[in-house]
Amino acid sequence: MTVKKLFIKTYGCQMNVYDSERMAESLADLGGGEGYVVTETPDDADMILLNTCHIREKAAEKVYSELGRYKGLKAAKPDLKIGVAGCVAQAEGEEIIRRQPMVDLVVGPQSYHKLPQLTAKAGLGQKALDTDFPEEDKFEHLKARPKAKRGPTAFLTVQEGCDKFCAFCVVPYTRGAEVSRPAERVMREARDLVERGVREITLLGQNVNAYHGHDGGLAGLIRELAAIDGLERIRFTTSHPNDMDEALIAAHGDCEKLMPYLHLPVQAGSDRILKRMNRQHTAEQYLGLIERLRAARPDLHLSGDFIVGFPEETEEDFQATMELVRAVRYGSAFSFKYSERPGTPAAERAQVPEAEKDDRLQRLQALLTQQQRALQDAMVGREVQVLFEKPGRQPGQMVGKSEYLHAVHVEAPGIGPGDLARVRIESSGPNSLKGVLLPS
Repeated sequence: MTVKKLFIKTYGCQMNVYDSERMAESLADLGGGEGYVVTETPDDADMILLNTCHIREKAAEKVYSELGRYKGLKAAKPDLKIGVAGCVAQAEGEEIIRRQPMVDLVVGPQSYHKLPQLTAKAGLGQKALDTDFPEEDKFEHLKARPKAKRGPTAFLTVQEGCDKFCAFCVVPYTRGAEVSRPAERVMREARDLVERGVREITLLGQNVNAYHGHDGGLAGLIRELAAIDGLERIRFTTSHPNDMDEALIAAHGDCEKLMPYLHLPVQAGSDRILKRMNRQHTAEQYLGLIERLRAARPDLHLSGDFIVGFPEETEEDFQATMELVRAVRYGSAFSFKYSERPGTPAAERAQVPEAEKDDRLQRLQALLTQQQRALQDAMVGREVQVLFEKPGRQPGQMVGKSEYLHAVHVEAPGIGPGDLARVRIESSGPNSLKGVLLPS
């Protein structure tokens, strides 16, 4: 078999990490004695594939800049194939090839199951482009996943797309409408992952709690997954407050394998701004939801997303966001300055000056960091269960994650990746906790 080398650079969310894995698997065996193996460097690659994200500021320009770095490689190695996949590919389409003629293929996030055919076309010297939203389920057209041993954690996409049309967001335009994978297909892939060593699965979706591929929704799927022997932990991300139903709240309280960590973006604390964002909920409704979740699982750690400097946001609106943050007490959060996305409603509105955005972001991040450190420091003296993933920097040290997604490192010469163990936390650092193993 003629083996070539594939370099994939992944931008953005966990869904793109999952997609990159599936892309690499689809190119591993192209038939006719051809296939690609993943390499960690573009310098010796036969194909470079950028799996892109369109959420962050100037996402498209960053991709064009990255492509510019490969001009020398392409000139020195004319047979090198360069592709752009993901959400920027979906949004830009033929414009990518027009601006960077060295690009050989462009494929959107709903069409990457066609990569083998697109690669064959590129191999004939033709430009290959597919940014359609096909009706067929791409996951059913992907090749069966290889049976190789896996690490103890894995992502599993169960839902794609979004129907919410928040005024700042391009996801409905780049990923399409909400689509859920049938439960039996998700279960099949989950069992396969567990057979290969996975002990924790994170269910992924642009709006994962809108999942409807199971009669019981996401809660029903989680409960069915929890019955798989060998699967010890379940997580899910990213959620919308409007789709957090009572069944899913109850699952947080009584499903032992569902971890006590929830990422639930709110974006702002001002009802005026939430309405302008088209979030379709109020700050009071969000806080009421948090109250019900914590009643079901008192030790639940919460994470969120925040946008500051949204068009027309005043200082009073921003202070409402600060008050909401103080009320919730987040264990972690992601916060950003608003940046325009062409084609979205918010891009056409009066913009907040950059200096004000910068000032508000610094104040919000200072508060979020204070909360994160306080909750992390409060873990000292507590016992947690850690799923170990990899060796640490010191000999005999292992690093893993607690139920609450804290990174934990211990001196544990007898522990290996995939082991679960009780740990008592002894100290808290800037980004991790240190603990000691407890007798089993």
